[in-house]
Amino acid sequence: MKKRKKVLFRLLKYSKSYFILLLFCLLLVFLSTSADLARPYLIKIAIDDQIGGINYPMIETTAEDDGQTFLYNNNYYKRINIKNISNFKHLYQIIHFENSFYIIDGFLNNKPINSVTSTSPDHYLFQTNLNTFNGTKLSSNEYNIFRQYDLQGLKQTSIIFLFILIGSALFNYMQIYILNFVGQKVIYNLRSEVFKHIQSLSLSFFNKNPIGKLVTRATNDMNNINELFTNVLVTLIKDFLLIFGTIIVMITMNFKLTFICLSTIPLLIIISFMFRFFARKSFLEVKKKLGTINAALNENITGMSVIQIFGQEKQIATKFKVKNKQHYDAGIKQLFIFSVFRPSMNIIYTLTLTLLIWFGGGEVIQGSLPFGILFAFINYTNQLFKPIFDLSEKFNIMESAMASSERVFQILDTDEKIVNSNKLEANKPFKGKIEFKNVYFAYDTKWVLKDVSFKIEPGETIAFVGATGSGKTTIISLLTRLYDIQQGQILIDDIDITSLDIKFLRQNISTVLQDVFLFSGTIEDNIRLGNSSISSEKIIEASKFVNAHEFISDFEDNYSHEVVENGATLSSGQKQLISFARALAFNPSILILDEATSNIDTETELLIQDAITKLIKDRTTIVVAHRLSTIQHANKIIVLHNGCIKESGSHSELLNKKGMYHTLYQIQYKDSI
Repeated sequence: MKKRKKVLFRLLKYSKSYFILLLFCLLLVFLSTSADLARPYLIKIAIDDQIGGINYPMIETTAEDDGQTFLYNNNYYKRINIKNISNFKHLYQIIHFENSFYIIDGFLNNKPINSVTSTSPDHYLFQTNLNTFNGTKLSSNEYNIFRQYDLQGLKQTSIIFLFILIGSALFNYMQIYILNFVGQKVIYNLRSEVFKHIQSLSLSFFNKNPIGKLVTRATNDMNNINELFTNVLVTLIKDFLLIFGTIIVMITMNFKLTFICLSTIPLLIIISFMFRFFARKSFLEVKKKLGTINAALNENITGMSVIQIFGQEKQIATKFKVKNKQHYDAGIKQLFIFSVFRPSMNIIYTLTLTLLIWFGGGEVIQGSLPFGILFAFINYTNQLFKPIFDLSEKFNIMESAMASSERVFQILDTDEKIVNSNKLEANKPFKGKIEFKNVYFAYDTKWVLKDVSFKIEPGETIAFVGATGSGKTTIISLLTRLYDIQQGQILIDDIDITSLDIKFLRQNISTVLQDVFLFSGTIEDNIRLGNSSISSEKIIEASKFVNAHEFISDFEDNYSHEVVENGATLSSGQKQLISFARALAFNPSILILDEATSNIDTETELLIQDAITKLIKDRTTIVVAHRLSTIQHANKIIVLHNGCIKESGSHSELLNKKGMYHTLYQIQYKDSI
């Protein structure tokens, strides 16, 4: 519970900027709740005081008296409350008998009439079990005299009711709009913060967290949090206001009927607590299984080409079916809990109405309770139970939002960051000197690099070779601080890279990877990568330099050609050429080529070899390659094995050593030796 409170308060901090709007929203909630409470009471007034007001007892009075006073046959009559009849000795009443209306000397108070005797055309004697009442028959005009005030009051009540309806609709509209506005703003800010934080994390974080999981955090979980702001926080306050307000109004109207309505509340509380216990467990289970499905979908859709090539559709579908079945079972369990809870609440509601109609209806028949009060109580009972019903749904939303918030904050609290510094002026480019000093690095517990030391002078081209897993790609990842080393030191221009601003560091190093990633957008966008300082002319110049301009010009819209996700409609060679143009457009001090020509056919490779030669001129270059033919021009070749440097030197020097490099060379070119 404490953990949930901390999460909720932390979440509410994102709404601090909109405190005034939320405060105004609370005012709207108070107004709309007041309107909801007023409507049944107005109906009660219309039924008892206006529609059924003619049945109230009356007393003789003077014209100067305030209140509801009627002038009839030179006499003034004033209507009084039925509760006050004991205060007056002489009462009058208008009754309806056999399609006619009569004013009688006395008050029947719902007593049945046993016989009627006519003493003259307009005068009658009404006999009950206890008394005889003298009555005068009223004409239509005379009856209308008594109803004129009721009609006027009914008109006023209807107008007030209409204004309350309009006001309530307006208050609800403004409340919903403001809540959704604030919710969207909060989610916008929170999602931006999450994405910014994810971008700042080390690649080691992404190695341990599936893409589908992170996408779910930024989409589904954000939607759940939005539901909390739009459908729970403020509306929950309205529900409680409506519940307590309804109870207070009911008590002021009739304490006995209020007690009857509240007699079933203990049952509601017991069922609600049971529901909360079981629903929370089932809800978390459903969320957990949904996350598994999302991760599986992302992985399988991303690797669909591999699945289809190897004909594993059936096997993968079977595995997915198991995960889907687990989610289905969890959903059915949750459905069962809700299917038991809802009918239970409806049964209690129906039981409450039954008790209310039984006791209240009996009092109406006996004349001790006006019908309007009973009608109002039926409305208020519905108004009392509706928010209680909604609490179950809001609890579901609350649980979902809290679980989502915990997962989102878990990402925000992840401290696997590359600690940034800003000690170097951003306008001072690198000379290109690189030095690794006794570098140790491990992704988990196993050392990938062990005591690696080497120097690269400005303008030199250094190549790394070795078997897969020897640590070649790790070295270039460490140089750009995608990871931080555990021991040792990496220097650029004799400055430790941990003291450099990361943005400045990476702006001065361009990397061409073996697996080129292209973003959705145009070719020009993929070369510029959001750097507004790179002009269109510079992009065309760089593309021409690496021989990419020719195939780009073949597209109808040239550099504005839309690239689909990861450049699926482009060949591997074309994507590689675009990545070369991208690297050149950034004009780096240090260039890294990680198997950059491995996906390019022989003809295309010949086209870019000259471009690479020009590209690396007077620029420090690191080349990672398996094909030794592409690195023979390097100033130095470093051979890695199991994370250690085994030998280094020029191509000819290493061949003469007859060591590991010589062995690799013989394996690749045994047919030509």
